[in-house]
Amino acid sequence: MHRLFVAIDLTEEVKRVVADSRGELCGAKWVGAEQLHLTLRFIGDADDLLLKGIAEGLAGIACNSFPLNLKGIGYFPPRGAPRVLWVGLEAGAQLLTLQHEVERACRAVGILPDERPFSPHITIARLKETTPAQVAAYTAQHGGFQSEPFKVTEFHLYESLLGREGATHTRARTYPLRD
Repeated sequence: MHRLFVAIDLTEEVKRVVADSRGELCGAKWVGAEQLHLTLRFIGDADDLLLKGIAEGLAGIACNSFPLNLKGIGYFPPRGAPRVLWVGLEAGAQLLTLQHEVERACRAVGILPDERPFSPHITIARLKETTPAQVAAYTAQHGGFQSEPFKVTEFHLYESLLGREGATHTRARTYPLRD
């Protein structure tokens, strides 16, 4: 079995900017810079046949490259105990079109639609026993975070292996976008 997701990678410069923006936050387990990405669609477990179908479906996507920049910091869920700290982004129509096409390709091979609406973000930390007040103070201090725009020229199908130290992501396929 393969545990799959579709994502956009950040440039090395943007990963550095995100990693450098980290501050002190009790209970935060920070995501390593090499693991930072924008998930377009989490797929989950897939056998070899489904992996092949997904890979072929994604290869049929013909979207244009586009600029993206990260902006703001927030957390999920908005009420109750915070579990995820994220960096937001300014999502234009091109990102939403790409995500829609990825979703369409997944549905075409029998994957059920994602129950949650697409909420573009980059997870930067997982939170454990972090109070809403601590997260609110952190986001108030770092909420002005912003990166320089970068050009998205490709997206990837990833395989995720779970281990004791967390997940390890490996690119299974890369799909170029049109210039």
